Parts: sequence; C-alpha cells; structure tokens
Amino acid sequence: MKPKKSIALVTGASSGIGKATAERLASAGYTVYGTSRRVAQTGQLPFAMLPLDVTRDESAEAAVGEVILREGRIDLLVNNAGFSVAPAGAEESSIEQARAIFDTNFFGLIRMTRAVVPHMRRQGGGRIINIGSVLGFLPMPYGALYAATKHAVEGYSESLDHELRTRGIRVSVIEPAYTKTQFEANFLEPDAQLDEYREIRAALAERTKELVAAGDKPDVVADTVLKAALAPTPKLRYTAGGRARGLQLLRKYAPASLMDAGIRKDLQLDAVRTRSTP
Repeated sequence: MKPKKSIALVTGASSGIGKATAERLASAGYTVYGTSRRVAQTGQLPFAMLPLDVTRDESAEAAVGEVILREGRIDLLVNNAGFSVAPAGAEESSIEQARAIFDTNFFGLIRMTRAVVPHMRRQGGGRIINIGSVLGFLPMPYGALYAATKHAVEGYSESLDHELRTRGIRVSVIEPAYTKTQFEANFLEPDAQLDEYREIRAALAERTKELVAAGDKPDVVADTVLKAALAPTPKLRYTAGGRARGLQLLRKYAPASLMDAGIRKDLQLDAVRTRSTP
C-alpha cells in the first residue's frame, strides 16, 4: 500500500484510540475520514469527520458511500467504535443490554465490513483492521459481555482473512491491554443490578480506574495500526504495548492455573470476596 495515495476510514474517531489512529494515519500520508455519532468541529483535526451510527445499516452504507463519492476508493478500514458495561456480574445485564453491546462492538463491525468489502474487491485490494483487545483471548471476570464481543471479533476476523486474502484484501486484529482513554467514562451501568454484587462493583470500578491510569497511551495502539496497515505481509494479530505482549505470552505458555491466579490477583477479586464473606 502507498499511504500518500491511500484512503482510510476510521470509526469512533472523535476521541481515544480512534482519534489517535486517525491522526497517526494522516501524519503518515493517508487521506483519512473519521466517524462518530455526533460530528464535532474538525478545524483542529488533520482529517475529515463524517456522521456514523454503526448500529444502523443505512448509516454504515451512507458513510462508506460518501467516502467513495469523494475519493473513489477505500484502501483501509479501521473498525474501532465500541463501548462496554461497567464492571458487574454477568447476570446483572439484561438480554436487551447484551444485544446492545454486541450490536455496536460486533455487528457494527460487520456492517462496516459488508459496506466496504465490495469496493475493495472491485479495486483489487485493501486492508481491514479491527480493534480488538487482550480480552479477545483472555477472560474478564465481571466484564463477560465485553470480553465476549472481543472473542467474537477474533473469530470473525480470522475467518474473514482466510476468505479475502486471495482477493488482495487482508484482515488484522489489534490487541491492546489497558489504554489511557476516557473509555471507562462512557461505561453503561448494568441494567439489572443485584445487591449481591454491590461491593465487588464498587471495588472493581476503582481498580479499573487504577489500571487504566497506568495503561499505555492511545498512540501505542495507533502506531500498531499503522504497522499492520503498511506491512507487506500483515499478520492476523498484533498486540499493542508491553503489557499486551506479556499477557499473550503468558496465555500461550503459562499453566492455566497460574494464569487464573494472576487474573484474580490483578483484579484483587479474592480480597473483595474475603471482605464480603460473613
């Protein structure tokens, strides 16, 4: 791919990882279109912004159609838009809330892919980069729905890469760990709260803030996206940052019991359980 002549579309680009990615691609020579549900002023941004609601088929088609109208092609799609439910027990979210998070994090990604792939096939190539998470290969206690969406992204991306590579299109997944963004500020509260989980919810809310504050900057993820976009032979998976790489190695080589204990220790789950026990 030749970035000075390449067109990139980045979803969820109003802040955090999406904004950092759009800025990094623009600085590398891409013509970049970012998207968000509510388009902000773009005077200070090195890329254009378009309105997009990834939960609506017609919105996805309209955003892609607008880029094609302006540029005639899309060389890179970065699926970044997503949200999570605040730390809570899996049973504290209704089926409706479960559907909502999948509709954005997973089906939104599918909508954008289906809208873009026909154009990439016609032009003979392209790249699709999906922003996943280490939670795509690790469990997340009290974050089961978000982890489930990221596991789904992993499986979909791997299958899609097999399907499209003979058409000149490659698919990659970026797997960051905790990242310093306002992501947790946009958590949805679980809509079926139970008193049995009250203490662990409060404890994990504080622990999550600590872990995010100690996480990587969004630029680390953005640099990894650019690396995947420019790779002559892209890999399916790219971890972003030292913590993510360490977790990947532990997941691959460490005994399951050690990994299990590490997750519980990191989240201080057993300490909370002890305090809650009469």
